[in-house]
Amino acid sequence: MTDNENTQPAEGEAPDGVTPEAEAAPESGATDNATESSAEETLEALLSEVERNLVEEYRDRAARAEAELANFRNRVERDRQANREAVIAEVIRALLPAIDDLNRAEGHGDLAGSPLEIVAQKIRTGFERFGLAAVGEKGENFDPNRHEAIVRLPLAGAEGETVADVVEVGYLLGERLLRPAKVAVQVPQD
Repeated sequence: MTDNENTQPAEGEAPDGVTPEAEAAPESGATDNATESSAEETLEALLSEVERNLVEEYRDRAARAEAELANFRNRVERDRQANREAVIAEVIRALLPAIDDLNRAEGHGDLAGSPLEIVAQKIRTGFERFGLAAVGEKGENFDPNRHEAIVRLPLAGAEGETVADVVEVGYLLGERLLRPAKVAVQVPQD
Protein backbone atom coordinates (compact mmCIF):
# COMPACT_ATOMS: atom_id res chain seq x y z
CA MET A 1 0.00 0.00 0.00
CA THR A 2 1.17 3.41 -0.79
CA ASP A 3 0.74 6.68 0.94
CA ASN A 4 -1.88 7.70 -1.59
CA GLU A 5 -3.96 4.78 -0.82
CA ASN A 6 -3.83 5.55 2.87
CA THR A 7 -4.89 9.11 2.38
CA GLN A 8 -7.90 8.30 0.29
CA PRO A 9 -10.93 7.58 2.37
CA ALA A 10 -12.90 4.54 1.57
CA GLU A 11 -16.33 4.94 0.17
CA GLY A 12 -18.74 6.09 2.91
CA GLU A 13 -15.87 7.07 5.20
CA ALA A 14 -15.08 10.61 6.18
CA PRO A 15 -11.71 12.16 5.33
CA ASP A 16 -9.04 12.12 8.08
CA GLY A 17 -9.64 14.63 10.85
CA VAL A 18 -13.25 15.23 9.85
CA THR A 19 -15.94 13.75 12.04
CA PRO A 20 -19.34 12.84 10.73
CA GLU A 21 -20.85 15.55 12.99
CA ALA A 22 -18.59 18.18 11.41
CA GLU A 23 -19.60 17.07 7.95
CA ALA A 24 -23.25 17.45 8.88
CA ALA A 25 -22.63 20.82 10.55
CA PRO A 26 -23.74 23.03 7.67
CA GLU A 27 -27.03 21.22 7.51
CA SER A 28 -27.49 21.11 11.31
CA GLY A 29 -27.10 24.91 11.56
CA ALA A 30 -30.22 25.31 9.49
CA THR A 31 -31.91 22.64 11.57
CA ASP A 32 -30.79 24.36 14.77
CA ASN A 33 -32.28 27.64 13.56
CA ALA A 34 -35.54 25.88 12.72
CA THR A 35 -35.52 24.12 16.10
CA GLU A 36 -34.78 27.39 17.91
CA SER A 37 -37.53 29.13 15.96
CA SER A 38 -39.96 26.33 16.77
CA ALA A 39 -38.93 26.40 20.44
CA GLU A 40 -39.39 30.18 20.56
CA GLU A 41 -42.85 29.87 19.02
CA THR A 42 -43.77 27.15 21.50
CA LEU A 43 -42.45 29.26 24.37
CA GLU A 44 -44.34 32.32 23.14
CA ALA A 45 -47.52 30.24 22.79
CA LEU A 46 -47.09 28.89 26.33
CA LEU A 47 -46.41 32.36 27.71
CA SER A 48 -49.42 33.72 25.87
CA GLU A 49 -51.59 30.92 27.27
CA VAL A 50 -50.29 31.48 30.80
CA GLU A 51 -50.92 35.20 30.42
CA ARG A 52 -54.49 34.55 29.22
CA ASN A 53 -55.07 32.17 32.13
CA LEU A 54 -53.74 34.74 34.62
CA VAL A 55 -55.88 37.50 33.12
CA GLU A 56 -58.94 35.25 33.26
CA GLU A 57 -58.15 34.24 36.84
CA TYR A 58 -57.75 37.89 37.92
CA ARG A 59 -60.98 38.83 36.16
CA ASP A 60 -62.73 35.95 37.92
CA ARG A 61 -61.31 37.06 41.27
CA ALA A 62 -62.39 40.64 40.61
CA ALA A 63 -65.90 39.51 39.68
CA ARG A 64 -66.13 37.40 42.84
CA ALA A 65 -64.88 40.27 44.98
CA GLU A 66 -67.43 42.58 43.36
CA ALA A 67 -70.22 40.06 44.01
CA GLU A 68 -69.11 39.65 47.63
CA LEU A 69 -69.14 43.41 48.08
CA ALA A 70 -72.64 43.66 46.60
CA ASN A 71 -73.84 40.86 48.90
CA PHE A 72 -72.23 42.60 51.87
CA ARG A 73 -73.95 45.89 51.00
CA ASN A 74 -77.31 44.12 50.66
CA ARG A 75 -76.81 42.31 53.97
CA VAL A 76 -75.86 45.54 55.74
CA GLU A 77 -78.91 47.30 54.28
CA ARG A 78 -81.21 44.44 55.39
CA ASP A 79 -79.68 44.50 58.87
CA ARG A 80 -80.01 48.27 59.06
CA GLN A 81 -83.68 48.06 58.03
CA ALA A 82 -84.35 45.24 60.53
CA ASN A 83 -82.67 47.24 63.31
CA ARG A 84 -84.69 50.32 62.40
CA GLU A 85 -87.94 48.34 62.51
CA ALA A 86 -86.97 46.75 65.84
CA VAL A 87 -86.24 50.15 67.41
CA ILE A 88 -89.51 51.61 66.14
CA ALA A 89 -91.37 48.56 67.47
CA GLU A 90 -89.79 48.92 70.91
CA VAL A 91 -90.60 52.63 71.13
CA ILE A 92 -94.20 52.07 70.07
CA ARG A 93 -94.55 49.06 72.39
CA ALA A 94 -93.42 51.27 75.28
CA LEU A 95 -96.09 53.85 74.36
CA LEU A 96 -98.99 51.39 73.96
CA PRO A 97 -100.25 51.90 77.56
CA ALA A 98 -100.53 55.65 76.88
CA ILE A 99 -102.50 54.93 73.69
CA ASP A 100 -104.77 52.60 75.69
CA ASP A 101 -105.41 55.38 78.23
CA LEU A 102 -106.25 57.83 75.44
CA ASN A 103 -108.64 55.29 73.90
CA ARG A 104 -110.37 54.72 77.27
CA ALA A 105 -110.67 58.46 77.89
CA GLU A 106 -112.13 58.91 74.41
CA GLY A 107 -114.54 56.01 75.02
CA HIS A 108 -115.81 57.72 78.19
CA GLY A 109 -116.17 61.05 76.40
CA ASP A 110 -113.43 62.73 78.42
CA LEU A 111 -111.56 63.94 75.32
CA ALA A 112 -114.50 65.47 73.45
CA GLY A 113 -113.99 69.21 73.06
CA SER A 114 -110.72 69.28 74.99
CA PRO A 115 -107.25 70.10 73.63
CA LEU A 116 -106.24 66.50 74.39
CA GLU A 117 -108.57 65.32 71.60
CA ILE A 118 -106.32 67.02 69.03
CA VAL A 119 -103.17 65.66 70.70
CA ALA A 120 -104.63 62.13 70.74
CA GLN A 121 -105.48 62.39 67.03
CA LYS A 122 -101.96 63.59 66.17
CA ILE A 123 -100.41 60.74 68.15
CA ARG A 124 -102.59 58.17 66.35
CA THR A 125 -101.77 59.71 62.95
CA GLY A 126 -98.05 59.63 63.73
CA PHE A 127 -98.20 55.96 64.72
CA GLU A 128 -100.21 55.09 61.60
CA ARG A 129 -97.44 56.63 59.47
CA PHE A 130 -95.09 54.02 60.91
CA GLY A 131 -97.57 51.27 60.01
CA LEU A 132 -99.28 50.73 63.37
CA ALA A 133 -102.69 49.08 62.98
CA ALA A 134 -105.21 48.00 65.59
CA VAL A 135 -106.10 44.31 65.88
CA GLY A 136 -109.27 42.86 67.34
CA GLU A 137 -112.80 43.90 66.49
CA LYS A 138 -116.07 42.53 67.75
CA GLY A 139 -117.52 39.95 65.34
CA GLU A 140 -114.32 38.94 63.54
CA ASN A 141 -113.12 35.34 63.47
CA PHE A 142 -110.86 34.35 66.35
CA ASP A 143 -107.23 34.03 65.25
CA PRO A 144 -104.91 32.62 67.94
CA ASN A 145 -101.98 34.32 66.18
CA ARG A 146 -103.53 37.76 66.71
CA HIS A 147 -105.92 37.30 69.61
CA GLU A 148 -105.51 36.18 73.20
CA ALA A 149 -108.71 34.56 74.48
CA ILE A 150 -109.25 35.51 78.11
CA VAL A 151 -112.72 33.97 78.31
CA ARG A 152 -114.67 31.48 76.20
CA LEU A 153 -118.44 32.02 76.01
CA PRO A 154 -120.43 28.97 74.83
CA LEU A 155 -123.33 30.07 72.63
CA ALA A 156 -126.02 27.92 71.04
CA GLY A 157 -126.05 28.30 67.27
CA ALA A 158 -122.61 29.92 67.08
CA GLU A 159 -120.68 28.95 63.97
CA GLY A 160 -117.00 28.72 64.78
CA GLU A 161 -115.10 30.88 67.18
CA THR A 162 -115.78 34.62 66.91
CA VAL A 163 -114.76 37.63 68.95
CA ALA A 164 -117.62 38.58 71.29
CA ASP A 165 -115.90 41.51 72.99
CA VAL A 166 -112.52 43.24 72.92
CA VAL A 167 -111.08 43.82 76.38
CA GLU A 168 -107.77 45.31 75.17
CA VAL A 169 -106.95 46.26 71.59
CA GLY A 170 -103.93 44.55 70.03
CA TYR A 171 -101.51 46.14 67.58
CA LEU A 172 -99.59 45.19 64.46
CA LEU A 173 -96.60 47.10 63.18
CA GLY A 174 -96.43 46.13 59.53
CA GLU A 175 -96.50 42.32 59.72
CA ARG A 176 -95.07 42.20 63.26
CA LEU A 177 -97.50 41.61 66.11
CA LEU A 178 -96.63 44.02 68.92
CA ARG A 179 -99.39 42.90 71.24
CA PRO A 180 -102.24 40.43 70.76
CA ALA A 181 -105.77 41.66 71.35
CA LYS A 182 -107.30 40.38 74.58
CA VAL A 183 -110.77 39.16 73.67
CA ALA A 184 -113.80 37.23 74.84
CA VAL A 185 -114.56 34.46 72.36
CA GLN A 186 -117.95 32.96 71.46
CA VAL A 187 -117.68 29.22 70.86
CA PRO A 188 -120.29 26.71 69.70
CA GLN A 189 -122.11 25.10 72.60
CA ASP A 190 -121.54 21.35 72.94
